[in-house]
Amino acid sequence: MKLYKTLNGIFISKGGANYLVDNHKWDKLINRDNLFTYLESLVSALAPVQNDAFTASDIEAPIEQQEIWAAGVTYLRSREARMEEAKESGGADFYDKVYHAERPELFFKSTAARCVGTGKSVHIRRDTTWNVPEPELTLFATSSGKIVGYTIGNDMSSRDIEGENPLYLPQAKCYDNAAAIGPCLYVPEQPIDPDTKILMNIEREGLEVFKGEISINQMKRSHTELIGYLFRETSFVHGVYLMTGTCLVPPNEFTLKEKDVVNISIDEIGTLSNTVSFKNIEL
Repeated sequence: MKLYKTLNGIFISKGGANYLVDNHKWDKLINRDNLFTYLESLVSALAPVQNDAFTASDIEAPIEQQEIWAAGVTYLRSREARMEEAKESGGADFYDKVYHAERPELFFKSTAARCVGTGKSVHIRRDTTWNVPEPELTLFATSSGKIVGYTIGNDMSSRDIEGENPLYLPQAKCYDNAAAIGPCLYVPEQPIDPDTKILMNIEREGLEVFKGEISINQMKRSHTELIGYLFRETSFVHGVYLMTGTCLVPPNEFTLKEKDVVNISIDEIGTLSNTVSFKNIEL
C-alpha cells in the first residue's frame, strides 16, 4: 500500500484504487507499529474515491513533525567518492575508517520545514561550485524504532564544502530545500525486497546528462542496524525518517545547474522528481 499526503487530504492507494482517510492526523496515523494492518482495516471499511481525487500537483512531502536523518558511507562507491573529494584536505582516511567501523555515520539532515516533496524545487548553494543529488532509499521508523514504511530521498550535497573539511558536513548537507522525500510512504506487509533497485536520471534542457541504477543489496549495513544506532539515546516522538546512503554518484566533473531536473525512482514506491534552483534572496 501507498500512503499519500496531499492538499486534499490523506489517501491510501491500493490495487489501483484510492481511499480518502477522514478523521486522522498524519503524525498519529503513521506512528503505528501495526501500520500495514491498520491501513488494511481502514481500506476494508472505505469506498474508493474517483481516480482524480488528487493529482500529482496536489502531493505533498510525506512528513509533518518527523525529523529526517541520514546515514553516510554505507556503500563502497560512496566511500570511494568521499575519499576522492577529501583527498586534498587530508580527510580521506576518515571515510575509509567510517566504512569499516562498527558504528555507522549518522547525521541530522532536515526538518519538515526545510524539506520538499515531489514536483518542488531543491536548492543548490550559491557559495559552492560542486553540487550533486544523492538518491537514497529512506526508511520510516515509528517512535518505538520499528521500520514500517519506505520512501524516496534526495540528499542534496555540496561536495566541495564537504571535501574541504569533514567538519563542514552540516553546511554541505543542511540548508533550505536540501532534502526531498516522496512521493508517498510505501507501507508493505514485509520488509522491502533487498533486490529493489534505485534509478536516477538528470535532465538538462531536455537532454539526459546522467543516468544510473543500483540495487539496495549492495549496502554494507542492514536497515535495522542503522535504525538501532539512530535510536541509541535519542527519542523520536512522532517517528523518524532515515536516508540510508547512496551508491549512484555522478562523475567528479559533473555538477548540478539551475533548472536541471532530478528524477529518482525506486521499485514499488514511485518517482521523486525535483527541479534544481537557487534560493530566492530578497535584498
